[in-house]
Amino acid sequence: MATRIKRGEKILFIGDSITDCGRRGAESPLGNGYVKLFENLLFLREPAKDVCVVNKGISGDTVPGLQSRWTDDVLRQAPNWLAIKIGINDLHRALRNDPSLPATDPKSFRVIYDEILTRTRAQLPRCRILLIDPFYISTETSAASFRAQVLQALPAYLAVVHAMSVKHGALCVRTHELFQKLLRYREADYFCPEPVHPNLCGHLIIAEAVYRALEAAAPARND
Repeated sequence: MATRIKRGEKILFIGDSITDCGRRGAESPLGNGYVKLFENLLFLREPAKDVCVVNKGISGDTVPGLQSRWTDDVLRQAPNWLAIKIGINDLHRALRNDPSLPATDPKSFRVIYDEILTRTRAQLPRCRILLIDPFYISTETSAASFRAQVLQALPAYLAVVHAMSVKHGALCVRTHELFQKLLRYREADYFCPEPVHPNLCGHLIIAEAVYRALEAAAPARND
């Protein structure tokens, strides 16, 4: 099997720190996370394909942040494939209720996410879209803990991503569900030093999940 990405096509990844991973500094241009590992997997498994991989992640970003830079970082790039990984910072800000930071509750998250996807469909109608849902690598159950509060709030944000994938005909990688299944066999530290930012193993899991999603994607109408 192989991904549906064709030789000469461009795949653009955009999101927060999990996507960024130093791509604007010492680890330029792809960072040292799942985007770079995806490129490695793609070359290893499909070496004859000359695919352009672009990383536009920015650490700390939210859906309002994506919205503010969408024209420059996505639409002007005109990718053939677009992968979006966003949501955990929106959730954190909503929970912390810090007046100095704009918060995105699930309703606002849905409205803004829908808006950027609608713009993409209108201006890049042939672009294939992949939504990577937010994850939280923890099994904490204590009601008094912040981690448990995040896990309780997360389903509302996951539901938005899943609904957007259906509405806009996008592929969906359910990373939270994947990590929760793997937590049955390993401690959280095996994947992540804290619940948000994966280690190399965690990033490899995401990269592999993205590759498999693109491998299983239905052919485009012009294939």
